[in-house]
Amino acid sequence: MQRRRFLASLGAVSVVGLAGCAGEGDPSGSTATQSGGGADGQSGGAQTDSGQIGDGELVLATTTSTYDTGLLGALHPVFEESYGVTMKTIPKGTGASLRTARDGDADVILVHARNAEDKFMQDGFGVNRRDVMFNDFVIVGPDGDPAGINGMDSATDAFTTIAERESTFVSRGDDSGTNKKELLVWDEAGTDPSGEWYRAVGKGMGDTLVQASQTGAYTLADRGTYLSMQNEIELAIHVQGPLQGGPVILKNPYGVMAVNPAKYDDVNYEAAMAYIGFLTSPTGQSMIADYTANGSQLFFPNAIAEEPNFGQYVPQGYTAQQASSLSPRDREYLYWVDKQVPAEY
Repeated sequence: MQRRRFLASLGAVSVVGLAGCAGEGDPSGSTATQSGGGADGQSGGAQTDSGQIGDGELVLATTTSTYDTGLLGALHPVFEESYGVTMKTIPKGTGASLRTARDGDADVILVHARNAEDKFMQDGFGVNRRDVMFNDFVIVGPDGDPAGINGMDSATDAFTTIAERESTFVSRGDDSGTNKKELLVWDEAGTDPSGEWYRAVGKGMGDTLVQASQTGAYTLADRGTYLSMQNEIELAIHVQGPLQGGPVILKNPYGVMAVNPAKYDDVNYEAAMAYIGFLTSPTGQSMIADYTANGSQLFFPNAIAEEPNFGQYVPQGYTAQQASSLSPRDREYLYWVDKQVPAEY
């Protein structure tokens, strides 16, 4: 993505008809159909007479799970038609998405690593964060379960067993939210994974699941992507997350946040706020709840609640020791599970 740097280099020169540019050959910058018109030459974010907001394009940097599951493919056409904005989606993992936003090359982010999100806010790059939805992580592996972890109620014990038996484990290794969660579990298990059995592939969730399936390996996956691909891979869930009574360390909440216009005055802040409003509105939340794959609900909305949750808006500033347990957030997550996840799920 070079659009922001290009605009900055032009200074006061008026730019007319500028659409998003795909970055460095990355095919991920292409998701939605165009609707609502193109740029009108305005450098600000005000809504135009034609109804579009800002320059007519909204750049979203997001985790791969929201893209691989097809969720954004269901949400974005509705948003585009409603607001006259063309979505440009960059699915590249939470860590890379946050770096893209730090560089000013995104208007809004949708990610799932709260500690990293807090740091992003504390450093002044993100504003107006909202909870959007949640699911959980699961430990998957071959049906034969060579490590013998099936049914364990501890993610750390399962990881320890995999390491002790040197069963092949495929790691995303890409600083994504899933990779951050995996490293947290290894740390809690007191194990430093290394050796030929541990393979960091630097890929998104879908590609990692395919590789684990092809090599008979274990991996950590978000439940949504696994469920959306389960008919394409030969992997089974061996350790459940908290949606199915598993350990709360495998919780997986998602948040959306606008890039701070005080850092980059050319971000489409108004469109970013419209997008946040759409995702957290009754319409957006219903669409998230209704989205299924292979007969299963993939995400559970949590933006709307009778009781206020002020913690979603600001970074918490936990110490490293507190961040490893996150007991207040653990309780909050289990509250979401109790209120939003059907008993028969």
